[in-house]
Amino acid sequence: MTPPPARRRRNAGSGSAPAHNFPRRGTVRRAQVITTYGVGSLIAVDHESFIVSGLDEADRSWSPDESKVVHERRLARLLDVDHFRLPPASEDTSKDGLRVRRFPLMHSCPECNELQPHRDFSPPRGRSVCGTCEVDLVPSRFVVACEAGHLDEFPYWQWVHRSSDRDAARVGRCGGRLRMRTTGRTSSLRSIIVSCTCGQVSEVSMEGSFRRNVLRDLRLTCRGTRPWLGLSATDPERCGNPLRTLQRGSSSVWQPVLKSALSIPPWSNGRADPLASHWAKLRKYEDRANVAIYLDAVFEGDEGEWPVSLDEVMSLLAAEREEDPDGEAAQTFDHSYRALRNKEYERLRSGNDESGHSRDEQFVCETPLGDRSVLAPLGVTGPMLVKKLREVRALKAFTRLVDAESTTDVKEMPLSQASLRWLPAMEVKGEGVFLRLDETRLDAWEKATAVAARVERMRTAHQRVLEQRADDPSRAVPSPATPRMVLLHTLAHVLINEWSLEAGYPSASLRERLYAADDMAGVLIYTATSDSAGSLGGLVAQGEPEVLDRSVRSAIRRAEWCSSDPLCMEADAAGSPGTNLAACHACVMLPETSCEHNNILLDRALLVGTPEEPALSFFTPGLGG
Repeated sequence: MTPPPARRRRNAGSGSAPAHNFPRRGTVRRAQVITTYGVGSLIAVDHESFIVSGLDEADRSWSPDESKVVHERRLARLLDVDHFRLPPASEDTSKDGLRVRRFPLMHSCPECNELQPHRDFSPPRGRSVCGTCEVDLVPSRFVVACEAGHLDEFPYWQWVHRSSDRDAARVGRCGGRLRMRTTGRTSSLRSIIVSCTCGQVSEVSMEGSFRRNVLRDLRLTCRGTRPWLGLSATDPERCGNPLRTLQRGSSSVWQPVLKSALSIPPWSNGRADPLASHWAKLRKYEDRANVAIYLDAVFEGDEGEWPVSLDEVMSLLAAEREEDPDGEAAQTFDHSYRALRNKEYERLRSGNDESGHSRDEQFVCETPLGDRSVLAPLGVTGPMLVKKLREVRALKAFTRLVDAESTTDVKEMPLSQASLRWLPAMEVKGEGVFLRLDETRLDAWEKATAVAARVERMRTAHQRVLEQRADDPSRAVPSPATPRMVLLHTLAHVLINEWSLEAGYPSASLRERLYAADDMAGVLIYTATSDSAGSLGGLVAQGEPEVLDRSVRSAIRRAEWCSSDPLCMEADAAGSPGTNLAACHACVMLPETSCEHNNILLDRALLVGTPEEPALSFFTPGLGG
């Protein structure tokens, strides 16, 4: 999505003078700074292209009024930071915002066909036009990147001169000037022609520039450039990895590494926020007296004047230690993240009906008043009404070319050159419905031979995709596909579609959070945005047993038929190389913002069965089918 065009900034005479004279180049929403236009990503504004700068100057440029501090201790501990910050706002009165740098620097003029760095066109200040022709310049469509996360200009000079006697890997000039033109005969790369006025080489097309090893054949490797940190910023250790040519707008150029957590008791009332920077030291003390001594040194006055009482601190420390993974698992990020999810599952199951909810409490999870036994024939149990919910999503890092979820040896690129004790994040406040599946019935169902065989086909296909995406196939992460995971995932999708139709929610405003493991079988569906669809009580109302019973039955019946049937139901493979079976955009797929797994590992046959194998269905006995 291209941001809106730039708006005129108020000048000094308007009464709200900006803190500097940097021109505004567009606006983005706060959520987009985390998910779409984060640090290191390329952003198109009108006919110009920029890269979002790193966070090294953010402490000075991000206004505290517009970029507030956000606390979520469980997630902060996982990511080894003290706190998070909301990205700056993009309002007319904003004094500063997200900073960008022009990238790529190579531009072409559609009038004179010159291909050279932007500054060599001598454009007027604040404009991106050819100083001679006075027409808008076109940023280079092509960039190069490596799997370590570095990004660089496409080597046009070496590409044109690759057939000459010159060493194509040598950075130099032949005395000529590069030109780029389009023949217009086709829309392929063959129609993009690059030439040099030196007369020593013939003009060449861009055809073949996307082949995997084409730049390696030119003896070109990654220089370790990091333009989001500065035009001259390079990795301290020369990278040397193979380079890949990419379209400037390709999704492979930037992929965020996002981590999220729900605010659950005892951290959800904000009482622990004043201790955000002290937990690492407090964790060293086991004895109550030593904790009291430390707090006395940090906070002035008597204990009654401390922002957090000693009893509260001790209970918080005990709660934190409960989430410590056991043994060697404590050293891995994945196990720590799994422990975080396990604690959320426990809280969602138990709720907090008995506690008196203060005004600051951000997690209110209550048992519905209706008779929950009406859900027993469906195999659904333990619905909970999450009347207040807060989720924090943080941008941990980013990757290029490689999916961060595909390998255990992912090469994540940090957001700043210097180490920071915070990360950019967004918070979502809303409501949700949590439900579980009956463990006894689920255990019997997932052991069925037909069910296991069907899911194994999906798992094998997904594992193959993960190995292809991983730099080292032997280090690819194992596929999470299991019968209960695929069942819960597909159930969440059909319920979101159902509530979108029946309760008036846009499907993009709802989101799933799956809890699928040997000891977990639950799903939380909650509001994914904080706008007018965020917290009006309409979603919570769907969790009352009688209403939920009707919703599940209606959702399952809708899933029995797809407008693409019989092709959809009978497909041997669907989605990305067979990672789905009976699933398509006409039945169970959702907007990307609503799905935790990018619309893969879905199969509605596990909900309703197939004409040949009706026993695949988990729900048919409860529907009387």
